[in-house]
Parts: sequence; C-alpha cells; structure tokens
Amino acid sequence: MDALELLLTRQSTPRLTEPAPTSIELQHILDAATRAPDHAGLTPWEFIIAEGEGLNRLGEIFVSAVKAKGADEDFIVKAQNMPLRAPMVITVVAKVTQHPKVPELEQHLAAGCAVMAMQQAAFAQGLGGIWRTGDFAFDANVHQSLGLAAEDQIVGFLYLGTPVVNAPTKALKDGMTFARYL
Repeated sequence: MDALELLLTRQSTPRLTEPAPTSIELQHILDAATRAPDHAGLTPWEFIIAEGEGLNRLGEIFVSAVKAKGADEDFIVKAQNMPLRAPMVITVVAKVTQHPKVPELEQHLAAGCAVMAMQQAAFAQGLGGIWRTGDFAFDANVHQSLGLAAEDQIVGFLYLGTPVVNAPTKALKDGMTFARYL
C-alpha cells in the first residue's frame, strides 16, 4: 500500500478480534507515532499499552471511575467490558512540558497526530483500529489510576486488533468542499 492510498482509504474499524499486533507490528506502530510533528522535540506523549490481563486492569480503572460517579450496575458492567472490545488498547497521553515557544494546545495536537500515525501504521500492516475518547479520557480518577500528572491529558484510547469483517470503504469526501482561498 503506498502512502497516498493509505491516506485516502484509512478508516476506523470498530469490530476487532485477536490477534493483537505482533511485537514487530507494535514496534512499527509506536515508531510511526514518534514521527508526528513535534515542535522543539518535546516528545509530548506517552503510550500506555494494555493487552491480556492489562485489558482487565484498564476495565477495573473504568469501573472505579464510574462507581465514584454513582453509576448503575448495567453501566458498571459496560465500563468493565469496554477495553475487551479489542485485543489491545493503547492509551495515548499528552505529556505537557512548559515551553516558551510550544503552547499546551500544540503539545496536545502533537499527541493527537501520534494517535493518527499509529492508526495509519496499523492499517498499513493489515490491522484494524479505532480511536476513541469519551468521558474516561477526561476523568480525574482514570488519570490518577494511570499515574498521570495534573498537566497530562489523555487524547485517546486506540483500540487495535484484527478486523472481524472488512468494513466497506467510505465514500471519499471532496476536500475542496471544506477549503477556501484568501
């Protein structure tokens, strides 16, 4: 798959199963992330990988967070099972460093670009993935349980695995529809 084909056909794959990325595939995925735009070389990201028992631990973190908010039993079970929708979940965290030329927003965007690069690298290797955020990305209990600092921000949970079905390719939107010249 060439780069342009990847960019024009990439899409989310919500239904994932085993196997998870191999160690070599994961290395490519993480290496692609580190190629994201990174003003001043701050590497403003951390990748927390959950697979196997780690998925259950992530589910317990989600359960603890929803229990703290008084969730009902049905939602507690749903929270427990969320990480089990894929054989690997990578929590991508923007690790913000105070810098006179690189604002916090730019560091968050860099971490977001890393997620996109990771998903593209997975797709290029025949894997599937979906980038999710949701309330857990902003939950103080989740942040604390993952050992994040106050200035850190989860920018997404990247679910990775083998596609259950080949998702139909979405129609390409005309990018010029969203553009204008000055």
